[in-house]
Amino acid sequence: MIVPALCLWQGQVSQASGLIDLIFRASPVAKFVLLILLAFSVISWAIIIAKAVSTNKARRQSAELLQVFKHSTRLSDLYASSSALSESPLAAIYLAAHEEVNAQASHAAGDRFGALNLEAVSRVMQSAAITETSRMERSLGWLASTASASPFIGLFGTVVGIILAFQGLSQATSASIQAVAPGIAEALIATAAGIAAAVPAVLAYNHYLNRIKLLAAEMDSFALRLLNFIEREFGNGQSSVVSGQLSVATDH
Repeated sequence: MIVPALCLWQGQVSQASGLIDLIFRASPVAKFVLLILLAFSVISWAIIIAKAVSTNKARRQSAELLQVFKHSTRLSDLYASSSALSESPLAAIYLAAHEEVNAQASHAAGDRFGALNLEAVSRVMQSAAITETSRMERSLGWLASTASASPFIGLFGTVVGIILAFQGLSQATSASIQAVAPGIAEALIATAAGIAAAVPAVLAYNHYLNRIKLLAAEMDSFALRLLNFIEREFGNGQSSVVSGQLSVATDH
């Protein structure tokens, strides 16, 4: 058991060292292509990790905010939670609606606060949702570009490497597969590197795009529910602004 495992490990080590040797023996053009692909890959992985952290936090905080909203009886009950849960896109929608209702109440100060302009509240919530969606989609374009461009960049390095390999073969004294094989092997590394950079990028792009679509649907649903909540609270009431939050004096 030990001897076969040791032989397998030694074979893997020799393959890895052989791959590294091919990279170091590659042509300057191939090395330049590999450096470009390495930069694409490093930036893509940084975006993937950052998106994983931000989307997980947004989902967790949105779930917390929905629980608070479920047990709220007044619009102002959500203010403290929304301020604390700043990574949730739902919090931005609520704060935009809260600010608009406060602005309408301040504009009507001294007069009876009649019917609330729900259309204006809906517009500001829609604007906030668009802003939050754009924020969450930021940097996804880089993943899409990496997924689409990396294989072609790698293919370019491979084509140049094969051209150089056959050019060297034309100057060799004997034409055989042994003479051209090392050059082709070195050239194919660029294609492998391009695919290695593209696959995680395209998988992450599709994954986070789907997550953002789910969050966008959740934002639309929350905006409609919040609009109904505002209409129920302020539909037949008189509003005043107290300490930056809303209070309602019901007509008698």
